[in-house]
Amino acid sequence: MSVLVKATQVSKQYSGQAKGQGEALKNINLELKAGQVLGLLGHNGAGKSTLIKSLLGAHDYQGDIQVLGMEPVSERAKVMAHLSYISDVNVLPDWMKVNQLLRYTAGVHPSFDIEKAYRVLEKTNIKLNSKIKSLSKGMKVQLHLALVISTDTKVLILDEPTLGLDLVYRDTFYRHLLEWFHDGERALIIASHEVAEIEHLLTDVLILKQGKAVLQSAMSDIENEFVIVETNDSEAEKIQHLNPLSSEKALGSTRWLLRAEQAQQLDDVERIYNVKLADLFLALQKGAA
Repeated sequence: MSVLVKATQVSKQYSGQAKGQGEALKNINLELKAGQVLGLLGHNGAGKSTLIKSLLGAHDYQGDIQVLGMEPVSERAKVMAHLSYISDVNVLPDWMKVNQLLRYTAGVHPSFDIEKAYRVLEKTNIKLNSKIKSLSKGMKVQLHLALVISTDTKVLILDEPTLGLDLVYRDTFYRHLLEWFHDGERALIIASHEVAEIEHLLTDVLILKQGKAVLQSAMSDIENEFVIVETNDSEAEKIQHLNPLSSEKALGSTRWLLRAEQAQQLDDVERIYNVKLADLFLALQKGAA
C-alpha cells in the first residue's frame, strides 16, 4: 500500500513561549498508508487541532510532513486537491441553496463529480432546492460529506464530525463514509472524544497528551500489549509496585489495567479481561505525561 501521509519529528511552538515549554506538539511521527484509519485522540489542548492544522498546511511547523508526497504549506493548493477536512463547525455558505452549492463546487473543483453528489444526496432527506441555513446540523454534515466523497479525495480528516448529532444521523454518516472509504485507495484520520463510537472503525491509534504521543499503536496490537486483570485485594500492594495504568475497585477485588508483560508476573489472578480503547485512553490521560 502506498504511503499517503508521513510526518517526521513534527513539533509546533507558538511565539512567546520559552523553548521546550508549552509546546503544542513535540516530535510527532506517523505514517499512514492507503486503507488505514487513524484515531487521533486526546483531551482539549492535547495537540490534536495543532497536528491537523499542520497536515492541512494552515500554519508553519518544525519537522517534515508529506501528504501524497507534497509539503502541505508550500504546496497547499496541490495537497488540498486530494485532501479534505470536515469538522463539527459548519463551514458551508448558509445563503446558498443545495443545488447552487453543487454547481459552484463543480465550477471550482476539477475532480468534483456532480452526478455522484446527486446520487449520494438521493439517499438522504436533503432537498436540492433547500437553503443551507434551513438544514439541520445533521443534514449539513451529510451535505458536506456528499461534497467530499464526490471528489478525488485520497486523505480525509474528520474533526469531531458527529458532535451534537443524534444516533440516526451518526449511523448514516459513518455508513456513507465507509462505503466511500472502501471504494478506493484512501486513508482516514478521525479526531474524536467519542472513543467508543469510533473504536470499531480504526486500524491505528495515536493518543496525544500535552503535545506528546503517549500511545501509538495498531489496534490489532493493543489486546496483546495491554490487559485488565481482576485480583483479590490482598494482591494490591504487589500490583502497586508494577505501576498499573489504572485501577477500579469492586466488591472485595480490584481490576487493574496493566501492560501484558507485567500481568505475566502475577500468580493469583481471578479474571482477565480484554482492554477497550476507551479504558486505555482514560488511563493514559489520567496518568503522568
